Amino acid sequence: MSVGTAAARPPTRERPNILWLVSEDNNPFIGAYGDVLAHTPTIDALAQKGVLFRNVYSNAPVCAPTRFTILTGLHAESCAPANHMRAEATLPPDFRTYPELMRAAGYYCTNNAKTDYNCVIDPEKIWDRQGMEAHWRSAPKGQPFMAVFNYETTHESQLFKPTKGRVTGDQVKLPRYLPDTAGIRNDYASYYNLMEKMDTQIGARLAELEADGLYDDTIIFYYSDNGGSLPRSKRYCYDEGHRCAMIVYVPPKWRHLSPAAPGGEIATPVSYVDLAPTVLSLAGASIPAQLHGQPFMGPRAKAQHYAFGMRNRMDERIDFMRTVTDGRWRYIRNYMPHRPWGQHQAFEWLAKGYQGWEAAHLAGALTPVQDRFFRTKPFEELYDLKTDPDEVANRVADPAAAAMLTAMRHALDRHMVAINDNGFLPEAMQGEGYVASRERGRYPLPHLMTLAQAAAQRDPTNIDLFRTSLESSVPVVRYWGAMGLLMLGPSAKAAANLLRNVMSDDPADQVRIVAAEAMTMIDDVDISIDVLASIADAAPQWQVRLQAINALTFVGSAAQSALPTIRRAADSEQEYVRNAGRYLTAKLTGTYRPSSPIFDLERLMRRVREANKQAT
Repeated sequence: MSVGTAAARPPTRERPNILWLVSEDNNPFIGAYGDVLAHTPTIDALAQKGVLFRNVYSNAPVCAPTRFTILTGLHAESCAPANHMRAEATLPPDFRTYPELMRAAGYYCTNNAKTDYNCVIDPEKIWDRQGMEAHWRSAPKGQPFMAVFNYETTHESQLFKPTKGRVTGDQVKLPRYLPDTAGIRNDYASYYNLMEKMDTQIGARLAELEADGLYDDTIIFYYSDNGGSLPRSKRYCYDEGHRCAMIVYVPPKWRHLSPAAPGGEIATPVSYVDLAPTVLSLAGASIPAQLHGQPFMGPRAKAQHYAFGMRNRMDERIDFMRTVTDGRWRYIRNYMPHRPWGQHQAFEWLAKGYQGWEAAHLAGALTPVQDRFFRTKPFEELYDLKTDPDEVANRVADPAAAAMLTAMRHALDRHMVAINDNGFLPEAMQGEGYVASRERGRYPLPHLMTLAQAAAQRDPTNIDLFRTSLESSVPVVRYWGAMGLLMLGPSAKAAANLLRNVMSDDPADQVRIVAAEAMTMIDDVDISIDVLASIADAAPQWQVRLQAINALTFVGSAAQSALPTIRRAADSEQEYVRNAGRYLTAKLTGTYRPSSPIFDLERLMRRVREANKQAT
């Protein structure tokens, strides 16, 4: 379906306008959700006459993959590399985004102003108006509109300087996984104060709508684009990384489209893959078969039992997690348990909270629960959010939770197969993408799920499976065979000869990197470091060079011989390669401090100031 011009659209019939008010990087630190410290009168008032969705989740704990999902109605991991933070995925040529579908259905669609869609798409072509001037007021008279406004007031970057207000650090209650530091308390206080500021901006936009006489004709959505930006939230697959706020006001004339009465709540899970089919349902438009979600409002509304989430690369750090929740329980699967949760990430570490947390870790001043963030992970995690909202008591081994564990394992497996989860592909490998990963023989997903699970369980009795996998003609199978041996560490010594050959001769650099890192724990350390350095220097794709720098980061002092390569990476034009190189250079030269910024802070602040100026 192509997007027609206004003249080619179907005749307009009476339909609701739709307004999206989207804040960034926040959990429901909102009075209507029961937060006693929050001061959010506008959003609270909207909840009193609207519908509050109690268990709402972004499908990724960060913006770009989530925005891909919102825009396309597809889980980002079904269309690699959209599952990575800042990438350029390619949609199949016959797929259309929700604004294109809404325009074809007769809506005037505007976006003010954030895009960040993680795919190769021109925002100017999918919206009627895109940019800081985009507004419903441009809509032709009598044509229904869909207008999106984004608020960066609560964005993570705003925590890098204190925001004073009615909440102060001594008032906040910290979760059990965080130490009690001044930096963390101040981050929490700033977060509350930014939420209050954002609430005022939402109020100003609603006043515009009312002044234009459109309040009674417009379905109003307020939601946050992903989970929060406080420590262990954004980028992590815990509830605070995925849990968001959403309140929808439905005017009386459109009340038949609402899932509950005014002031009501919906407790069944909703996730952002459901947003595109929901607005299409509200508009009375057709819903393409490829969309993964279900409408949660309108005549085709359907309750969901689970919400699914994911993580792969976040900026310069590579990890692989999948998660599912029913609102009460959260199950997390870690396919790279040999990496710690708390890999240093340059942008994230600009926050005083992360700096103080790591400083306390290095000083040995943390409790075991607080220090876990800097340790390697188990393969599986299961949390009862009702009794353990901080998600620190893993129930995987608890017989009383066995039935829930089994149900969630099966739900996640079915989901991954249903959407053809591309996450097992390292970036830039053959087979990456919605179309390519579905070509026969290129991406055997059920087999990869079994192989990767065996790798993550780190059982030495699986060594023959990993050795056999290294002889496959399919690169991604060889990759996970090498990953299995890497995660075995010294226990993989029986496969040393095979690993030696693979790190030298495999046609896929991504496989050579894993084999070389595995060999640093077995034999031929100097040769292995040389292999990693040569790939970090010469690989044509920055994603592969970044993978090699990440491997060098975890081999310890042996990486000293690669310091010239690492210094060159620290001067790279590619931001993530540069940040990874700067961090590793500082670690190897003994100059690293948690409070020493790796990220180019001045460039960031110029960008933030310009965005704030435009918004004002």
